Amino acid sequence: MDCQQSLSSDALAPEPDSDLDFDLNGDSLREECGVFGIFGHPDAAAITALGLHALQHRGQEAAGIVTFDGHRFHSERRLGLVGDTFSRREVIERLPGSAAIGHTRYSTTGGTILRNVQPLFAELNAGGFAVAHNGNLTNGLTLRRELVGHGALMQSTTDTEAILHLVAQSRRGRFIERYIEALRALEGAYALVSLTNKKLVGARDPRGIRPLVLGELDGYPILASETCALDIISAKYVRDIEPGEVIVFHRKDGTIQTEIHKPFPPMPPRPCIFEYIYFSRPDSIVGGRSVYEVRKAFGAQLARESHAEVDVVVPVPDSGVPAALGYSQFSGVPYELGIIRNHYVGRTFIQPAQSVRELGVRMKHSANRAAIEGKRIVLIDDSLVRGTTSKKIVRMMRDAGATEVHFRLASPPIIHPDYYGIDLPDRSSLLAATHSLEQMRDIIGADSLAFLSIDGLYRAMGEPGRDAANPKYSDHCFTGAYPTTLTDHTDVEPQPHQLSLLAEAS
Repeated sequence: MDCQQSLSSDALAPEPDSDLDFDLNGDSLREECGVFGIFGHPDAAAITALGLHALQHRGQEAAGIVTFDGHRFHSERRLGLVGDTFSRREVIERLPGSAAIGHTRYSTTGGTILRNVQPLFAELNAGGFAVAHNGNLTNGLTLRRELVGHGALMQSTTDTEAILHLVAQSRRGRFIERYIEALRALEGAYALVSLTNKKLVGARDPRGIRPLVLGELDGYPILASETCALDIISAKYVRDIEPGEVIVFHRKDGTIQTEIHKPFPPMPPRPCIFEYIYFSRPDSIVGGRSVYEVRKAFGAQLARESHAEVDVVVPVPDSGVPAALGYSQFSGVPYELGIIRNHYVGRTFIQPAQSVRELGVRMKHSANRAAIEGKRIVLIDDSLVRGTTSKKIVRMMRDAGATEVHFRLASPPIIHPDYYGIDLPDRSSLLAATHSLEQMRDIIGADSLAFLSIDGLYRAMGEPGRDAANPKYSDHCFTGAYPTTLTDHTDVEPQPHQLSLLAEAS
């Protein structure tokens, strides 16, 4: 989607105290994006706005909705949270129509500027076409270069725009044939919802890396990134869109008809394991599994593999909570909220003076001294990227009186970058890729450090272990086994570092 810009390489900054906030130094996994679509419902825009609220965790930089009222398309795209724009009645009233698609965005390809906010829209010879995309194209830059070479005028810096041009340039007769021809040119990960003047279309990449589910509300079809978006509007979950499937909804003789297309040869699915580790909301069902229960199973397996003799189990909120519960239940060690998170602190708070800046790290997370003072604790988090956040949390626990601080991660070490929509730094900035386990323990200041093993990860998912010849999930960040080709990253021709000559205020 427009997803993958690298973070600055400050992994081992010598003065981490100068960081403003836990989330501002690139030491956490960044969300992907969320997509939503509904067809035929008289309150399409309002329902889409509610769906996007439920998918807000997948992207907090921008949000957009496009509707069709039978004559014209209507678009509202804004920077900021969904509630900043789409909770206002006047905005929803500017989006009439019974068909709508929406998008919440975290950028990984293309900067945070309004022209990159989705859904993107184009006027084709057959009518309007809007598209929203979760994922990342690993040949997006190559496609862009080829399209521009053939005369395309790019208006954004997002890889999603290539889809508009591919559909526009196709010489096939029917729209769906043009759409499928465009999909055949794509490489990488995508879950798409698209809207025309007659159709709502959903598509999932052949490996099923990015999730997409089908729901139904009062007989009207819904497409969404996660089931939590169905729950918020009391819609019924129908099924997951299959890897490589293209599903089309349109009206015929007054009823909504469904077309199913499977244009790709079958291949083993490789859904992204990080949907279970981090990205999906705990109350979602992904691939038929409760994300909450899977994360608890990760924690239980972690306790099975590397239990520490401690007095309390403390989650790093909010990402480590389910795993910590699983760890506690399996080990029998009491679970305590040793860290309290303030949910009302914005990401962009800037302190004016160094004396205040030193306090900034405690704005979002505070130690609960009553739960940890004088105790041996084990901290549970979902993953480790650069290590700077973990170091601060360990120090915070010691400052609050913890006698021992052990750190456990409910996923294997991240040693490879991602190219499918997760905003991870390059390998040189990944702590586990450049340091031994003992070096990492020393850097973060813990008494001990351990990760969930890759086989343990699979066992928690109900598998006997990881089958190297046929891994069930996209686990490339841990193993380097990428599920698709990586054209933009292996191309012998250098790719452009500057995608646009236009700089604009966001």
